[in-house]
Amino acid sequence: MSPTTIADSALIPDIEAFEERVAIHIHEGGIPTDQAKDLAAQAQGFRNQAHYWAWLRVYVERKRLG
Repeated sequence: MSPTTIADSALIPDIEAFEERVAIHIHEGGIPTDQAKDLAAQAQGFRNQAHYWAWLRVYVERKRLG
């Protein structure tokens, strides 16, 4: 695994919560999209949005093989 995909194995990405939090940050906080995505990912325990999406890809692949 690359360093971007290393995360606590207990983390389960919640796409719905991620998207909702991004929208709230953008519309209510006036935060730029990339920053809002980083904050939404961090709220779920990830370092940033790149880490979140990389971990989500790994999570989906594991579920598919599982």
